[in-house]
Amino acid sequence: MTVAPKKSLGQHFLVDENILRVAERLAELRPQDVVLEVGPGLGVLTRYLAERVRFVHAIEVDRALEPRLAAALAGLDNVALVFGDALRLDLASLAPPPEKLVANLPYNVATPIVVETLERVPSVQRWCVMVQRELADRFFAAPRTKAYGAVSVLVQLRARRVGFHAVSPHVFRPRPKVDSALVAFVRREDAPARSCRAVVEAAFAHRRKTLANSLALVGLAAREQAEQALAAIGRPAGARAEELAPEEFVSLAEALERSS
Repeated sequence: MTVAPKKSLGQHFLVDENILRVAERLAELRPQDVVLEVGPGLGVLTRYLAERVRFVHAIEVDRALEPRLAAALAGLDNVALVFGDALRLDLASLAPPPEKLVANLPYNVATPIVVETLERVPSVQRWCVMVQRELADRFFAAPRTKAYGAVSVLVQLRARRVGFHAVSPHVFRPRPKVDSALVAFVRREDAPARSCRAVVEAAFAHRRKTLANSLALVGLAAREQAEQALAAIGRPAGARAEELAPEEFVSLAEALERSS
């Protein structure tokens, strides 16, 4: 049965099994692992995972793939295949709780899947995800660089990178017009207890504006209040979001809360 990938869902099916061994190494797969996979596609990675770990939760939004996945996973009793939108499902309630996320993430949901699992699925401790190379670089970009943005801050506050492998387009069908990468990261033990996501996203919402103006335009804080909070963390009123290190956004959020 031939299945046509859907551009609207950002589907690029993994067809080269050689890359699976790289994913296995970066994910540090163990027989006792419980793995979450988002976007199993044709089931190539799903079967590979199921043959090496204790249990796999596979979340797929495209019902048209059900016959192909059923055939690919035939004979496996350690895979729970769930059809639904991973961004709408309560992934934290999966049982047994997933400890690792290993996936060829659909391009159009890669960023929210990573951010949401970092913030809302505390059982996941390690990620090994295939994403666009540009996004992989953005996850761990340094301040004051073009790639540095809200997702950089949100990821780096909760994770540290432990592996990276560039991937060429020929391992997918259809071949994407951009390069991809496998990036592995683990949850930081010293991650902040509270999320400062609203502040981070508001700060980068108007990148050409100063941070204080961006917060004001979004309606998160008055400009004067934002400038006072910046002064409290040792930053000038005209500071821009890309100048602050991830940890400074935590301090900024706390200063804004104290002044409200």
